[in-house]
Amino acid sequence: MTSHHTPNTPHTGLILLSGIDSPGITEALFSTLAEFSISVLDIEQIVIRDRLILTALIALNKAHAAAIEADLDECAARLGVDIAISFSEESLDSIAAKTGLIHVTVLGSGLKPAVIADIAGRLAQQNANIERIFRTASYPITAFEFLVSGSTEKNIRTSLAAVSTEQGVDIAVQVGGLMRWARKLVVMDVDSTLIQQEVIELLAAKAGVQEEVKDITDAAMRGELDFAQSLTARVALLEGLPESVIAEVRQEISLTPGARTLIRTLQKLGHTVAVVSGGFLEVIEPLIKELNIEYYRANNLEIVAGKLTGRLKGDIIDRAAKATALREFAQAIGVKMEQTIAIGDGANDLDMISAAGLGVAFNAKPAVRAAADSSLTQPYLDSVLYLMGIAREDIEEADQSLQA
Repeated sequence: MTSHHTPNTPHTGLILLSGIDSPGITEALFSTLAEFSISVLDIEQIVIRDRLILTALIALNKAHAAAIEADLDECAARLGVDIAISFSEESLDSIAAKTGLIHVTVLGSGLKPAVIADIAGRLAQQNANIERIFRTASYPITAFEFLVSGSTEKNIRTSLAAVSTEQGVDIAVQVGGLMRWARKLVVMDVDSTLIQQEVIELLAAKAGVQEEVKDITDAAMRGELDFAQSLTARVALLEGLPESVIAEVRQEISLTPGARTLIRTLQKLGHTVAVVSGGFLEVIEPLIKELNIEYYRANNLEIVAGKLTGRLKGDIIDRAAKATALREFAQAIGVKMEQTIAIGDGANDLDMISAAGLGVAFNAKPAVRAAADSSLTQPYLDSVLYLMGIAREDIEEADQSLQA
């Protein structure tokens, strides 16, 4: 029986070019191929430290294979590069763009080969295939993104959880697709997240009760105490402080490294940033307004005759209230909950981290890391951008456009 080639089973050639990069190499390769009846099916090109790797998949007339190979050999000699080509019969279905890819983001300081080997090995154990690896940041931390097929988000996250612990790196696993680029609402905690300090501890230092307050704070953040009750107890220790200490404490707070970059980049890209804090509006509101954050919620200190009374005004912003704020902010700006991101470090953030489309534990307590979709242990808050698929080069470009 005579075999007949259908349009779905063309003769294909996989071309691999490598060598020192210089202008004109890509043009020369495809000008050589232009002399033949060829369709270009796929291209991938990358330059790493002046070393070019270019791959192309072409559909061709089988009778032209020898001539194409000869011309490519001549092209390689002329350019001073290596070109290899492999011919085969291949269904177009097998080279179609794959869907349902999982994004695995790996972040660390000085990533070692053992990290990549461990990740690749565990993916292979569940028959998942790495389709592509690319760098999204080289400083102040290194970040790589893997595109993985053949498995599920849950299975990959479970498989790689041990790598994160054993290798001391951060690994985030997310579903890909168009919605990854949709408009987001990013809600973050303030104390030990947006800023490096715990505001109530700074106030307590002014009242000489810092150790007492810190003990209560630590227990609350570990989830050992009800937040509302612990907050009421801590605020009571501040009774009698003059209102003037609020301005003093404002001068003592400092943003977490990368916080300003995170907020500026998100706003530049059209996302909305919001803040929900178990701290005090009187202290943090000027900073929030300076950062052009429109949506925010925090507790209010009661002040009478120029002194703190040791009580709060209005509803307490506890873990349930933080989740409520997340939902209300999302509704106000028209963003679905699937497109929300919540960032926090303590037990008070657990409900909003669970409610968000992506919950991020930032230098968090163990219970929070266990509950979050992703965990960051690096000290840079703008690492959240890498989880969103935003590369360092994109961040710097956005900064340059703002300065122009």
